[in-house]
Amino acid sequence: MRRSHLAAATSSAVLLLTAAFAGTTVSVADASSTTSGNGRDTSYVVVASTGTSADTLARRLTAAGETVTSVNSDIGTITVSSKDAGFRGRASGLDGVVGVATDRVIGYQPDQKPNAVENEALAAARAGTLSKAAPKKPKPVAGDPLDSQLWGMQMIGADRAHAIDQGSKKVKVGIIDTGVDAHNPDLRPNFDFGLSRNFVTDIPEIDGPCEVASCVDPVGEDDDGHGTHVAGTIAAGLNGFGVSGIIPKADLVEVRAGQDSGYFFLQPTIDALTYSGNAGIDVVNMSFYVDPWLYNCQANPADSPEAQAEQQTIIVAMNRALEFAHRKGVTLVSATGNNHEDLAHPRTDISSPDYPGGTEYPRPIDNGTCVDLPVEGPNVIGVNAIGPTGAKADYSNYTTAPSSGEVEVSAPGGYFRDGFGTPSYRTNGNLILSTYPKHVGQEAGAIDADGNVTPAGVAAGVQKSCPAKPVSGADACGYYQFLQGTSMASPHAAGVAALIVAAHGKTSHGEFGLSPDVVRSRLLDGATDHACPVPATVSYANEGRPAEFDATCVGSTSLNGFYGHGIVNALAAVQ
Repeated sequence: MRRSHLAAATSSAVLLLTAAFAGTTVSVADASSTTSGNGRDTSYVVVASTGTSADTLARRLTAAGETVTSVNSDIGTITVSSKDAGFRGRASGLDGVVGVATDRVIGYQPDQKPNAVENEALAAARAGTLSKAAPKKPKPVAGDPLDSQLWGMQMIGADRAHAIDQGSKKVKVGIIDTGVDAHNPDLRPNFDFGLSRNFVTDIPEIDGPCEVASCVDPVGEDDDGHGTHVAGTIAAGLNGFGVSGIIPKADLVEVRAGQDSGYFFLQPTIDALTYSGNAGIDVVNMSFYVDPWLYNCQANPADSPEAQAEQQTIIVAMNRALEFAHRKGVTLVSATGNNHEDLAHPRTDISSPDYPGGTEYPRPIDNGTCVDLPVEGPNVIGVNAIGPTGAKADYSNYTTAPSSGEVEVSAPGGYFRDGFGTPSYRTNGNLILSTYPKHVGQEAGAIDADGNVTPAGVAAGVQKSCPAKPVSGADACGYYQFLQGTSMASPHAAGVAALIVAAHGKTSHGEFGLSPDVVRSRLLDGATDHACPVPATVSYANEGRPAEFDATCVGSTSLNGFYGHGIVNALAAVQ
């Protein structure tokens, strides 16, 4: 899961009355949003009450002198840009308003910390602490040249599933993330430029200089790499080079809600969800949480009344968006998180609010009144991460209340420290290999200007593979990197869900698809049962982790807090 430390909002782009999708989100003014006074713009999301027209409320706000930047009529939200710190209080008192949440703020520069979980191997390579032992070489397998390194695909039977069903371009898979690099030749043939949308405007203070004048990146770009890695696991082509995805024949749709810097703010996220429903997308992957709150609480005593009201508003808006997408036929799949905590008894949250930087404070979390969104929202399938030995990854969340539905399935997510005492311990091979944007690798020093993998890139496991024939519109070669996280587990489950749609979906009223409830049922029923470890309480002390990481598995072989209903099974999906 993308645990964001960097932020964003919007920073120019005049998009006057242009619909992102018919009837969904309309941008009505310069979207240079976001702050809370101090002369800077702040973007606010205003949620209309049930029965109140968002369009009517938007007109009232405009008549009152407010700058309305977008309206989402599907779920009743209005985004407003204001420099007035009193806007929230003023708007909250209007008839027909459920609540107002600060969306994002311009002009703050938080600490730019790397995602320590996903990039643990890269950090070890730079520090020279990667294992010097030579792990056993993977055996060649059928498929693409790098598939022998995809232990996760083999664990869930995806390689065998491909012999039966490789999917269909009728199945639309949405990547709600930081973008998708459509220049990678392994992704280009499946990438749908017509359906893809970007709901994010880059903020130079946080995302770095804008790549285009409008600060709205064209679809097919990913300046972070997170979304591209997710997309490759789901739908890289089975084409004789690089890696193959779980469903190598699929319609891959970028539905961008994440900033270059890794933040996922409320308005882009709800717009991405409602668009997914209206665009007929079958499955979406959500490897993130909605910033700035790790947990949104109804009435946390540690929060100010203003912060409580903001979180209540976020919960309402996200629940509406998730329910809308589900009603429209979207199967929702999400990462459970990398916080190595019991979701039934969360630790004190010390990271929120994570934006603007330096505003976080300790918040005791009550599981009954606080939720991690989107994974704990309605109709969302939560996915835990496991390593190549089948062990729960040290960083992965879990639950001691398995019947709660917080952890529904598990999937390969990578576990750098798996295999303690064996040559595989602390090696790249324990992670998940998937697609990597060339320019991001160049900026990281893993790929040189000529397109060659540098010594630092080699140490971090970066690889290059080129098709025998050029792929139209794509780079000459594809690049691949190893990462770990529940962000990497979730797309394994989303890919299997997409295979289920391909294998069992039907055409009705001219649209191909399968009910999300049926997909969920088949995904859970087809998962491979996995019992709790013995002993049930696992210490990660040997792996160098403090006692805080200790985790206890509760439940039966068929349902427990480490594995949910089991490990997703691609072969079962197509049989």
